[in-house]
Amino acid sequence: MRKGAKAAVVGGVCAVLVGGAVYGGYNFVSALNGTAVADGPAPARTGPPSGDEVKDASAKFFAAWEKGDAATAASYTNFPEAAETLLSSFGSEAHIDRVRITPGTAAGTTVPFSVTATVSYDGKTKPLAYRSRLNVVRGTTSHRPLVDWQPSVVHPQLRKGDTLVTGESAAPPIEAVDRHGAVLTKDKYPSLGPILDELREKYGDKAGGTPAVELSIRHEDADAAETPLITLAKGKAGRLRTTLSASAQAAAEQAVRKFAESSVVAVEASTGEVLAVANHRDDAFNAAFLGRLAPGSTMKIISAATLIDNGITTAAGPAPCPPEAVWQSQTFHNLTGMQPNEHATLSESFARSCNTAFVKYADEVKVDSLTREAQDRFGLGRDDWKTGIPSFDGSVPASGGPDTAANMIGQGQVQMSPLNMASVTATAMTGRFRQPVLVPPSLDDREIARAQGLPAGTVAQLRQMMNRTATTGTAAVAMSGLSGRIGAKTGSAEVDGQAKSNSWFTGYRDDVAAAAMTQEGGHGGDAAGPIVAAVLRAAG
Repeated sequence: MRKGAKAAVVGGVCAVLVGGAVYGGYNFVSALNGTAVADGPAPARTGPPSGDEVKDASAKFFAAWEKGDAATAASYTNFPEAAETLLSSFGSEAHIDRVRITPGTAAGTTVPFSVTATVSYDGKTKPLAYRSRLNVVRGTTSHRPLVDWQPSVVHPQLRKGDTLVTGESAAPPIEAVDRHGAVLTKDKYPSLGPILDELREKYGDKAGGTPAVELSIRHEDADAAETPLITLAKGKAGRLRTTLSASAQAAAEQAVRKFAESSVVAVEASTGEVLAVANHRDDAFNAAFLGRLAPGSTMKIISAATLIDNGITTAAGPAPCPPEAVWQSQTFHNLTGMQPNEHATLSESFARSCNTAFVKYADEVKVDSLTREAQDRFGLGRDDWKTGIPSFDGSVPASGGPDTAANMIGQGQVQMSPLNMASVTATAMTGRFRQPVLVPPSLDDREIARAQGLPAGTVAQLRQMMNRTATTGTAAVAMSGLSGRIGAKTGSAEVDGQAKSNSWFTGYRDDVAAAAMTQEGGHGGDAAGPIVAAVLRAAG
């Protein structure tokens, strides 16, 4: 052994000390009497933070935030860089000071709290008050209790990429009115909130108003309208006429509230003017206009038109409904309990929503037949709709392989929104494609989309099949009690990873066409059907 080194053996493990260094993981402070004392680091804590840790971590975070010390506050989070950026803008861009945070009673690792502060800009001030919550987690590497960073910690309406800003509004305020002059407000029609923001962003200048001074949420998407939170100085609101109907909108708002993750659109079939648009969602996404989901069997309206227009069959012609159908090694089934009928007509298979009847015709259509029908006849999938706010035009790609058959029944690669399916129904019942609009095109001289439309004979057959579906088929329960000229089509779209299918329903009554979708709502008549029926009842 080298001079100046000592060795000790404890429990059969040898450790060597050289100049106070530690080998073998022990720090021997005494080797007298043949014993040694170990003074190692405490084991890292694991598992959820304790109540004391939650209280301590949140208190330190709140204290630094109140002082405007963004860097220190961010250091108590698990994503300090992102946290510091947003917390810094709280004072520098949003001009918020005099912050006071009052924590509530923690529930496990969740701490609710209230914020009071002052927003000041250009000599104008306004009090700010709101409630939010945070969670405390254990750091994956530091094992420290840390605030689980989410933008909603700073304000409950903030999402990833959002910032708070105070200043002159990007667009003057508007007073949106319906087709009869009734004022449309966020308070009375809550799901119109994001839509009114979009209308203000696009038409505020054209409506003749003057900007306000506001605290707003600026979104990561540069094309998205800012969301105003507080007005420090009112601007002059410009009056903006929309195509909406206040009574139809009220019915749509009430109908979607009964089913989570639901959206509905109603249009006037003879003009394409949107009468109502409503969403019931946890976020502010306008799924009614921008949703991109498989529409299930509501797609059979376009598929039936494709079969008729290409001379493959007719409403009174054959469309056998076997228990299953195979297309390019993929097997398709009908809904559980549907009795097969090898002698069914297209009208009967349409009304019963028989999948296999449509799949069996996949070998008689070309790969692009459904795509051309959707684009040329129904005005879909060309990315040229100009409704007045952002919208999706639908997508019916020319998919080969098993998707040729899957597309026929609204699965595969087909994507639609409730707006698209309301338009499809309007085209089916009138024969003319009229691009939906929320704001009259005359306001900004925008050019709306055009399409060929449908032959009169095809329209008559589609109306007959949709009426049969509404009176004796899969849509009969939802449409019961509705008078006038009615028609409908149900749909349920299976989505990977979901326990239940998405519920789709589209229908018409006299001059109003409507469509709805409820994510994980089950069969078409279960959730989306009652929504559409309620809107048709009010708008008719």
